[in-house]
Amino acid sequence: MDIKEYFARISYRGSYDKLDLETLTAILQHHIQAIPFENLSIHCGERIELDLASTYDKIVRKNRGGWCMENNHLLSWALKTLGYNVTLLGSNVYVSEHDEYAKDIDHLLLKVVLHDKSYIVDGGFGMVYQMWQPMELISGKDQPQIPGVFRFLEENGTWYLEKVKRKQCVPNQSYSASHNVDKEVCRRVYLFTLQPRDIEEFRARNLHLQTAPDSLFVTKSMCSLQTADGVRALVGWKLTEIKYNYKDNMDLVEIRILADEEIEKILKEKFNITLDKKFVPTNTSRLSLF
Repeated sequence: MDIKEYFARISYRGSYDKLDLETLTAILQHHIQAIPFENLSIHCGERIELDLASTYDKIVRKNRGGWCMENNHLLSWALKTLGYNVTLLGSNVYVSEHDEYAKDIDHLLLKVVLHDKSYIVDGGFGMVYQMWQPMELISGKDQPQIPGVFRFLEENGTWYLEKVKRKQCVPNQSYSASHNVDKEVCRRVYLFTLQPRDIEEFRARNLHLQTAPDSLFVTKSMCSLQTADGVRALVGWKLTEIKYNYKDNMDLVEIRILADEEIEKILKEKFNITLDKKFVPTNTSRLSLF
């Protein structure tokens, strides 16, 4: 495992000799614009492993993406290698369909302490709720970013992340009903505590999420990648491309449904992914990811 090989994977050519917020932000942004959030392994008959060497080989050498336990585990290694003070944290993701948070920890994120300030760094959430910058761990403060306004709220030691949603313009109205164009103004994203975690604590959940019949990751194949001005995502056969804040505090949402024979080409062109095994798209859950 070589930090320079990781930097080549994310196309980062900046300096990294200083441990500062500017460098941390640049590394995070290069990571999320180069490495997709994806669960395609599940739908190719592959097992998602949590050991760091396997994750490194998959993402850095095979040009794949991964889900949070892969993306943020790799990112934590990179930051620790550079000398950053990094702690693994666990969170419970908000499930809008049931209006509640997951009962078990199902998301890995990072806390980075820099010059006596704590920041949450998350390079593995994907979709429109992916932060683009480290967020200062402070309650009740709006932290505007290109994807929208994020903020933390703290209550009795539990921290909540939420994002203020913009209005959406969906030119292809035939898909608007199936897309989440609703009146929701603010979306809860996840809750977490500052209890330090070890990667071993995620092993059982990592297995459950890729094998349980009702797991979102089993019922939906997904691949999302942040772009220079938005995000693109392939969920099942639906390709969604979003341009953030393209006019009047409104996001442009363009959607199209792909044919089976287009999937492989789109994965290569839009996400720079080539799969070794046959991929079977899936989307049997009604839960919206947007």
